[in-house]
Amino acid sequence: MNKLSILRPTLVLFAALTLLVGIAYPLAVTGAAQALFPAQAAGSLVFQGGKPVGSALIGQNFSDPKHFWGRPSATSPMPYNAGASSGSNQGPLNPALVDAVKGRIEALRAADPGNTAPVPIDLVTASASGLDPHITPAAARYQVARVAKARGLPQERVAALVEQHVEQPWLPVIGEPVVNVLRLNLALDGGQ
Repeated sequence: MNKLSILRPTLVLFAALTLLVGIAYPLAVTGAAQALFPAQAAGSLVFQGGKPVGSALIGQNFSDPKHFWGRPSATSPMPYNAGASSGSNQGPLNPALVDAVKGRIEALRAADPGNTAPVPIDLVTASASGLDPHITPAAARYQVARVAKARGLPQERVAALVEQHVEQPWLPVIGEPVVNVLRLNLALDGGQ
């Protein structure tokens, strides 16, 4: 058998598969995504005043007492870095995780010393991706007094805004209600 007779079909198959799987398929999937789900294909961007201010799918680092705070981010060197998405891989018995959680609880208590309610777990632990843009309604309600005081607003008004931003799961048996922190803070700032 001639080497050329083996090499030619191999190269033709390689070129055909490269065109099919490397070019045609990605273009077809991208085109279908943009046609069927244009907002999601563009990154689920959130706009304020015609300018993108973030994504509904990636958390942001809010630390001002006037804003609701999201879940801690496990990405480094900067928080909510989508290019470094991953969990911390720290188990519940890891001293580093225990120390981080204690520090986060202390920061929450220092920001709102009058709040003696139990701290919701999602305010002190990162999500699996380290990018979660959502908190539980309990975590949002926990922060109402601090945000209201920092803004000089009635707690009832801030609490009502939280309730307006509780998103129910698509199917009641799959998922839990959540609050998108970026959208809630934009509404609080009067942007949405």
